[in-house]
Amino acid sequence: MNISAKPVLKILHVLSWIIFVGVCIEAGGFIVNAFFALVNPKVISRLWQQADLSALSRYDNGYFFVMVLFMSIVALLRGLLFYLIIKLLYEKKLDLAQPFSRELRRFVLNVAYLSFLIGLFSVWGSAYAGWLVKLGVPMPDAAQLRLGGADVWLFMSIILFVIAQIFRRGIEMQTENELTI
Repeated sequence: MNISAKPVLKILHVLSWIIFVGVCIEAGGFIVNAFFALVNPKVISRLWQQADLSALSRYDNGYFFVMVLFMSIVALLRGLLFYLIIKLLYEKKLDLAQPFSRELRRFVLNVAYLSFLIGLFSVWGSAYAGWLVKLGVPMPDAAQLRLGGADVWLFMSIILFVIAQIFRRGIEMQTENELTI
Protein backbone atom coordinates (compact mmCIF):
# COMPACT_ATOMS: atom_id res chain seq x y z
CA MET A 1 0.00 0.00 0.00
CA ASN A 2 1.39 3.36 -0.91
CA ILE A 3 1.89 6.03 1.75
CA SER A 4 -0.78 8.42 0.48
CA ALA A 5 -3.48 5.73 0.47
CA LYS A 6 -3.14 4.95 4.18
CA PRO A 7 -4.39 8.31 5.51
CA VAL A 8 -7.24 8.31 2.99
CA LEU A 9 -8.33 4.85 4.12
CA LYS A 10 -8.21 5.97 7.77
CA ILE A 11 -10.38 9.00 6.97
CA LEU A 12 -12.82 6.77 5.09
CA HIS A 13 -12.86 4.38 8.05
CA VAL A 14 -13.76 7.22 10.44
CA LEU A 15 -16.42 8.59 8.07
CA SER A 16 -17.88 5.10 7.68
CA TRP A 17 -18.15 4.79 11.46
CA ILE A 18 -19.91 8.15 11.71
CA ILE A 19 -22.41 7.25 8.99
CA PHE A 20 -22.88 3.76 10.46
CA VAL A 21 -23.73 5.16 13.90
CA GLY A 22 -26.15 7.69 12.37
CA VAL A 23 -27.94 5.07 10.29
CA CYS A 24 -28.17 2.71 13.29
CA ILE A 25 -29.67 5.49 15.39
CA GLU A 26 -32.17 6.21 12.62
CA ALA A 27 -33.13 2.52 12.30
CA GLY A 28 -33.40 2.14 16.06
CA GLY A 29 -35.52 5.28 16.21
CA PHE A 30 -37.97 3.87 13.67
CA ILE A 31 -38.29 0.60 15.56
CA VAL A 32 -38.53 2.14 19.05
CA ASN A 33 -41.04 4.73 17.87
CA ALA A 34 -43.19 1.97 16.40
CA PHE A 35 -43.33 0.30 19.82
CA PHE A 36 -44.19 3.64 21.45
CA ALA A 37 -46.98 3.99 18.91
CA LEU A 38 -48.41 0.68 20.10
CA VAL A 39 -48.48 1.88 23.70
CA ASN A 40 -49.71 5.43 23.17
CA PRO A 41 -50.90 6.33 19.64
CA LYS A 42 -51.40 9.99 20.63
CA VAL A 43 -47.63 10.66 20.69
CA ILE A 44 -47.04 9.54 17.09
CA SER A 45 -46.95 13.10 15.73
CA ARG A 46 -44.06 13.90 18.09
CA LEU A 47 -42.06 10.69 17.56
CA TRP A 48 -40.70 11.19 14.08
CA GLN A 49 -39.00 14.45 13.41
CA GLN A 50 -38.59 13.92 9.68
CA ALA A 51 -41.91 12.24 8.87
CA ASP A 52 -45.27 12.72 10.54
CA LEU A 53 -47.20 9.48 10.17
CA SER A 54 -49.98 10.36 12.61
CA ALA A 55 -52.60 10.63 9.84
CA LEU A 56 -51.65 7.16 8.63
CA SER A 57 -51.89 5.79 12.16
CA ARG A 58 -55.35 7.30 12.58
CA TYR A 59 -56.39 5.83 9.23
CA ASP A 60 -55.21 2.27 9.95
CA ASN A 61 -52.62 0.81 12.33
CA GLY A 62 -51.84 -2.06 9.97
CA TYR A 63 -50.91 0.31 7.15
CA PHE A 64 -48.92 2.37 9.63
CA PHE A 65 -46.82 -0.59 10.72
CA VAL A 66 -46.23 -1.75 7.14
CA MET A 67 -44.91 1.72 6.31
CA VAL A 68 -42.69 1.68 9.40
CA LEU A 69 -41.51 -1.80 8.39
CA PHE A 70 -40.40 -0.52 4.96
CA MET A 71 -38.61 2.42 6.57
CA SER A 72 -36.92 0.17 9.15
CA ILE A 73 -35.80 -2.44 6.62
CA VAL A 74 -34.21 0.21 4.41
CA ALA A 75 -32.44 1.80 7.39
CA LEU A 76 -31.22 -1.58 8.68
CA LEU A 77 -29.90 -2.55 5.25
CA ARG A 78 -28.05 0.76 4.98
CA GLY A 79 -26.57 0.11 8.42
CA LEU A 80 -25.47 -3.36 7.31
CA LEU A 81 -23.88 -1.85 4.20
CA PHE A 82 -21.75 0.50 6.27
CA TYR A 83 -20.93 -2.31 8.69
CA LEU A 84 -19.44 -4.28 5.79
CA ILE A 85 -17.38 -1.25 4.78
CA ILE A 86 -16.11 -0.81 8.35
CA LYS A 87 -15.33 -4.52 8.59
CA LEU A 88 -13.35 -4.44 5.33
CA LEU A 89 -11.32 -1.42 6.42
CA TYR A 90 -10.79 -2.74 9.97
CA GLU A 91 -9.64 -6.20 8.96
CA LYS A 92 -7.31 -4.64 6.39
CA LYS A 93 -8.27 -7.16 3.70
CA LEU A 94 -7.83 -4.43 1.12
CA ASP A 95 -4.40 -5.08 -0.43
CA LEU A 96 -3.65 -2.52 -3.10
CA ALA A 97 -0.58 -4.49 -4.21
CA GLN A 98 -2.84 -7.39 -5.25
CA PRO A 99 -6.30 -5.81 -5.62
CA PHE A 100 -7.97 -8.82 -7.23
CA SER A 101 -8.77 -11.06 -4.28
CA ARG A 102 -11.67 -13.35 -3.51
CA GLU A 103 -12.40 -11.42 -0.29
CA LEU A 104 -12.68 -8.12 -2.15
CA ARG A 105 -14.87 -9.67 -4.85
CA ARG A 106 -17.13 -11.13 -2.13
CA PHE A 107 -17.28 -7.67 -0.52
CA VAL A 108 -18.27 -6.02 -3.82
CA LEU A 109 -20.93 -8.68 -4.42
CA ASN A 110 -22.33 -8.26 -0.90
CA VAL A 111 -22.50 -4.49 -1.33
CA ALA A 112 -24.18 -5.01 -4.71
CA TYR A 113 -26.80 -7.32 -3.18
CA LEU A 114 -27.43 -4.92 -0.30
CA SER A 115 -27.72 -1.97 -2.70
CA PHE A 116 -30.21 -3.93 -4.77
CA LEU A 117 -32.28 -4.79 -1.67
CA ILE A 118 -32.20 -1.18 -0.47
CA GLY A 119 -33.39 -0.04 -3.89
CA LEU A 120 -36.06 -2.73 -4.03
CA PHE A 121 -37.50 -1.97 -0.58
CA SER A 122 -37.31 1.75 -1.31
CA VAL A 123 -39.32 1.25 -4.51
CA TRP A 124 -41.87 -0.88 -2.68
CA GLY A 125 -42.11 1.59 0.20
CA SER A 126 -42.52 4.55 -2.14
CA ALA A 127 -45.15 2.71 -4.17
CA TYR A 128 -46.95 1.78 -0.96
CA ALA A 129 -46.89 5.42 0.18
CA GLY A 130 -48.23 6.45 -3.24
CA TRP A 131 -51.02 3.91 -2.93
CA LEU A 132 -51.88 5.30 0.50
CA VAL A 133 -52.04 8.83 -0.94
CA LYS A 134 -54.51 7.53 -3.55
CA LEU A 135 -56.63 6.25 -0.66
CA GLY A 136 -56.72 9.81 0.65
CA VAL A 137 -54.19 9.47 3.47
CA PRO A 138 -51.91 12.51 3.78
CA MET A 139 -48.36 11.15 3.57
CA PRO A 140 -44.91 12.75 3.68
CA ASP A 141 -42.85 12.46 0.52
CA ALA A 142 -40.38 9.61 -0.04
CA ALA A 143 -37.37 11.68 1.02
CA GLN A 144 -38.92 12.41 4.40
CA LEU A 145 -39.73 8.73 4.80
CA ARG A 146 -36.07 7.92 4.01
CA LEU A 147 -37.22 5.89 1.01
CA GLY A 148 -36.02 8.25 -1.72
CA GLY A 149 -33.30 7.47 -4.21
CA ALA A 150 -34.38 3.95 -5.08
CA ASP A 151 -33.26 4.41 -8.67
CA VAL A 152 -29.78 5.43 -7.50
CA TRP A 153 -29.50 2.35 -5.27
CA LEU A 154 -30.59 0.07 -8.12
CA PHE A 155 -28.19 1.76 -10.54
CA MET A 156 -25.36 1.38 -8.02
CA SER A 157 -26.11 -2.32 -7.59
CA ILE A 158 -25.89 -2.90 -11.34
CA ILE A 159 -22.56 -1.07 -11.49
CA LEU A 160 -21.24 -3.12 -8.56
CA PHE A 161 -22.37 -6.38 -10.20
CA VAL A 162 -20.37 -5.38 -13.30
CA ILE A 163 -17.35 -4.52 -11.13
CA ALA A 164 -17.66 -7.91 -9.39
CA GLN A 165 -17.50 -9.62 -12.79
CA ILE A 166 -14.40 -7.59 -13.65
CA PHE A 167 -12.90 -8.71 -10.34
CA ARG A 168 -13.72 -12.32 -11.18
CA ARG A 169 -11.85 -12.02 -14.47
CA GLY A 170 -8.99 -10.18 -12.72
CA ILE A 171 -8.69 -13.00 -10.17
CA GLU A 172 -8.54 -15.54 -12.99
CA MET A 173 -5.82 -13.57 -14.79
CA GLN A 174 -3.89 -13.01 -11.57
CA THR A 175 -4.01 -16.76 -10.80
CA GLU A 176 -2.84 -17.61 -14.32
CA ASN A 177 0.08 -15.18 -13.98
CA GLU A 178 1.09 -16.71 -10.65
CA LEU A 179 1.11 -20.17 -12.21
CA THR A 180 3.17 -19.03 -15.21
CA ILE A 181 6.92 -19.23 -14.82
